[in-house]
Amino acid sequence: MRTGLSTSLLITLAMSPAFAHAAQEPAQRMDVTLALANDLLNATLGACHAEGRTAVAAVVDRGGNLVAVQRDDNVGPHNTLAAQRKAYTALSTKTSTRLLAERARSTPDAENLNTVGELLLLGGGVPLQFKGQVIGAIGVAGAGGAAFDEGCALAAINKVLPAVKH
Repeated sequence: MRTGLSTSLLITLAMSPAFAHAAQEPAQRMDVTLALANDLLNATLGACHAEGRTAVAAVVDRGGNLVAVQRDDNVGPHNTLAAQRKAYTALSTKTSTRLLAERARSTPDAENLNTVGELLLLGGGVPLQFKGQVIGAIGVAGAGGAAFDEGCALAAINKVLPAVKH
């Protein structure tokens, strides 16, 4: 009988308007828009061009979905997938892929990360942070190495995200 009272009390609480209202509130999260993704991609390729390089850049949203991708002419086709996977890896781990690759090479606890098929442990992926939240990520490939890939991404982030109104 005591169990019945506890169950009855829980059902009553669960059906109360205050509890039901709280459960129905949708989460409000910042995310990457198409316009923001395109601004980041234009700035990324612009930064690469300023260094005399060509590349592919991809932006994913906070859920890891591809928002937009831009590819310069004459960039190897494998770089398109690499840019997207770098962005996904940076988002998933909330860490730059350059740093993640270094950790995987030097830290026994992280060395098995390279066995996760969706992750790409090559520099060039950078999380996009806004108001303390990771809202997406950008990945760059084909600019001539991990340092150049990451440099183009960071230049774009520093140019575009500070300009976004808070």
